[in-house]
Amino acid sequence: MTDAEWAEVRPLLPVPGWMRGRGGRPEGYCHRAMLDAIRYLVDNGVKWRAMPADFPPWDGVYAFFRRWRDHALVKEFHDRLRGQVRERLGRDAEPTAGVIDSQSVKADAVVGVDSRGFDGGKQINGRKRHVVVDTLGLLLGVMVTSADVGDRATAQVLLQQVADVHHWLALVWADGDYTGSLVEYCLPRSPWFLAIVKRSDDMRGFVVLPKRWIVERLFAHLMRSRRLVRDFERRTSSAEAVIYWSMTLLMTRRLARSRRGRA
Repeated sequence: MTDAEWAEVRPLLPVPGWMRGRGGRPEGYCHRAMLDAIRYLVDNGVKWRAMPADFPPWDGVYAFFRRWRDHALVKEFHDRLRGQVRERLGRDAEPTAGVIDSQSVKADAVVGVDSRGFDGGKQINGRKRHVVVDTLGLLLGVMVTSADVGDRATAQVLLQQVADVHHWLALVWADGDYTGSLVEYCLPRSPWFLAIVKRSDDMRGFVVLPKRWIVERLFAHLMRSRRLVRDFERRTSSAEAVIYWSMTLLMTRRLARSRRGRA
């Protein structure tokens, strides 16, 4: 990352326990080197063992990635960046509206049968990424499942997780796949309103639909990270962590550009 990006990132990083006087062994490498290594892997899609020699040893970088994944530190870091981006654009840190959708991707051979399936609609054997984004296209929540899991069943769990964190969320847009049981579930129980954006029957070819293009733009960004073109992760929690890391790439670059604009 550039010096401008690091200046934005450094105050938002979680502080290790040993720096707070709570004991533990100090880390052997600085956070900037570790973040650069993980961002390189996500952006370029290399194997862990193929990490260039300019970075710390691959096993140390993976241990850092695993620790941030298991303790939800990557999500905490991501959420702080998202709040910073929203405030820099004149928005409140907490969103009031979102968009939900899913994306099916092929899974690599390392993905076991317990976390992969066949999506009959997309004709894809792999996994499915369920995401909720705000109106700026920034990620609010993600859940990775096998591709044969239905959108409506997963949306009930994912939307509840997002609402537990983002209490101001009042409106969620979705496409026609989320009609039926999800609408019936949301009406009596949920603090938000689920609005379905349907494609008209007389439409032909590609048509930009209101609000739905926002989440499609996020999927387009994810596919620019080569590690996410196909699902290479053995665990779904690792796949979710890689998605969060990919979004940090986008947000740190936006923050660095806004810093140069103010200068």
